[in-house]
Amino acid sequence: MVLDGTLLRNDSIHVKRGTEVIGEAKCAALKRFTDDVREVQTGYECGISLDGFDAIKEGDILEFYHRERIN
Repeated sequence: MVLDGTLLRNDSIHVKRGTEVIGEAKCAALKRFTDDVREVQTGYECGISLDGFDAIKEGDILEFYHRERIN
């Protein structure tokens, strides 16, 4: 469930357990039902595939972020 904001495919992700960041990954895929999607907004459920991290446990929080260069 997306609690706040918009998730974008290819965003970076902090994996948090409690208050500690236990890993970092990239979002490899986002799905709504069986459809691949580019983004998912607040209030919707989705499936997420992580690239570079596979030790997810129930209760972990995935914090999505992206960086933008401003000239």
